[in-house]
Amino acid sequence: MAATTDTEHEEHTGAAASRPSAARRRRPGPIAMAVSVFGELLITAGLVLGLFVAYSLWWTNVVADRAAGKQADQVRDGWAHGRGGPGALDTKNGIGFLHVPAMKNGEVLVEKGTSNQILNDGVAGYYTDPVKSALPMSGKAGNFSLAAHRDGHGAKFHNIDKIKKGDPIVFETKDKWYVYKVYGILPETSKYNVKVLSAVPKESGKKKPGHYITLTTCTPVYTSTYRYVVWGELERVEKVNADRTPPKELR
Repeated sequence: MAATTDTEHEEHTGAAASRPSAARRRRPGPIAMAVSVFGELLITAGLVLGLFVAYSLWWTNVVADRAAGKQADQVRDGWAHGRGGPGALDTKNGIGFLHVPAMKNGEVLVEKGTSNQILNDGVAGYYTDPVKSALPMSGKAGNFSLAAHRDGHGAKFHNIDKIKKGDPIVFETKDKWYVYKVYGILPETSKYNVKVLSAVPKESGKKKPGHYITLTTCTPVYTSTYRYVVWGELERVEKVNADRTPPKELR
């Protein structure tokens, strides 16, 4: 075994003694620790926010589409078995289906009411308050006014900004196809502007009673600051045949 000199022993002892001192120097101070904790909290908050966004914009769509699909099946099953005739305007599961080719979202079930409890099921609802909607099946002049979510909960009116003047809007009931043509668009208005729902929507340029349809939803997308409005006017009504052949606008 090699002998250890006094000099080597002193160097070894000095190095060992310096280690605790170095460790003490590396220990973060209170400011550094606070910054570290704050950073971890930000990361956690970001993860929670990300999960919330995913829930709001994706999972609620999944849940809503399932609910809407189930209700739509019940409506069509009722039609097939003779239930929900012309007098059944306010059936529990829905009164008919909205078809807007420009929005590219297939058929949208329409139910009574525009509360979140209704719209969160991935459907469109017709207004009962503050302005009562006219219903096409009544045959009376008025404004068939509808609302649906633009993001989350099915987002049935997400692509409302794709609609152009002249585009068709079709409402399907058990016995009739109501074919409307878009004539007016209001990209932004106050959420409190109920005049857009009037029986004669003068803000759209109309001055006389007629058979109108109005689609409303939130804007800008992912907010509820304002309302986006689309107006259409009834062009014709077609009877549903045995094969339920859709009007040419949907083929």
